[in-house]
Amino acid sequence: MASLPVIHPGHEGFVRPSSYLRPHVLFQSQPMPHAEPESAIERDQRVGLQKIRDFLKIRTSYDVLPLSFRLIIFDTRLFIKKSLNILLQNGIVSAPLWDSKTSSFAGLLTTSDYLNLIQFYWQHPEHADSVELFRLSSLPAMQDIEKAIGVQPLETVSINPQRPLYEACRRMLESRARRMPLVDVDDETKRAMVVSVVTQYRILKFVAVNVWETQLLRKPLKHLNLGTYKNLVTTSMETSVFSVIHQLVNNSVSSVPIVNSDGVVTNVFEAVDVISLIRDGNYDDLNLSVGEALQRRNDDFPGIYTCSIDDRLDTIFDTIRKSRVHRLIVIDEVNRLVGMLTLSDILEYILLEGEGDDTKAE
Repeated sequence: MASLPVIHPGHEGFVRPSSYLRPHVLFQSQPMPHAEPESAIERDQRVGLQKIRDFLKIRTSYDVLPLSFRLIIFDTRLFIKKSLNILLQNGIVSAPLWDSKTSSFAGLLTTSDYLNLIQFYWQHPEHADSVELFRLSSLPAMQDIEKAIGVQPLETVSINPQRPLYEACRRMLESRARRMPLVDVDDETKRAMVVSVVTQYRILKFVAVNVWETQLLRKPLKHLNLGTYKNLVTTSMETSVFSVIHQLVNNSVSSVPIVNSDGVVTNVFEAVDVISLIRDGNYDDLNLSVGEALQRRNDDFPGIYTCSIDDRLDTIFDTIRKSRVHRLIVIDEVNRLVGMLTLSDILEYILLEGEGDDTKAE
């Protein structure tokens, strides 16, 4: 038989009226533990992050745009096959959509849309002949396609370019978008107009160029909650392109590291590599191996960027300032894969680190 707990007078589980008649016993208060003093590197890290956030709150998306730039917008009546060729001819990976019937912004076309279509028609070959007749105006049906292949659709969002850049960054993180159309209102017609598209890379480069306090971010990656180091998605040179497409779609990633049998990183396969293969409508090329597909990659491929867990954010920002970086592959001293660091990871860190759980849940 279990014994009942002994309740000492004055320590009952419930307060009774008689409790108020008992004399209070004063207990000697225990000294509060001393908080560890903030180190110089932690203070610099905190100050650097705050300076970046302050900068983003007083700047707008207009400030990020270069003095001269090109903007390609697709009419929703365009066939999706033709849109693919236009993207490749102009060296871009996304384009805003415009509904000429309603004179309104209709969304953003990205490489993810093409990959989702490929995945759908691979699972449903009876519909494969209709891909040639698929118009961009049919993209709202992509939600049904994404549901059919079991992937979470990317939310299409936009923002007024006069809003604070900090707000645009937060909206990117909430929607998992890597780029966001800037939609303003014409003063005369009062109609929406697409101004440009702002990307995570352009925002982070803008920070790297204009905020010198990025030099204060001297804590190494191994001491930061930054990047992905578990359940990494990888492929090999012998894997078929179709298999990699499934990995890209099912894991909602834009690239997959290529490793050999020892786990050494040899290259990276990106979503844009798939787009290049089907530019002529030859979907049989998707049966090629990754190694064969990479032999057809354009000569202007910038290569892959790597770092180690001992690298710091100040040096990573310096790399972003000098080079067009979209991700960094984290490797060890013998080039074995350790993790992946994306621009989304960096953006989330500089916006939310140290802000508290309540802020992250907003």
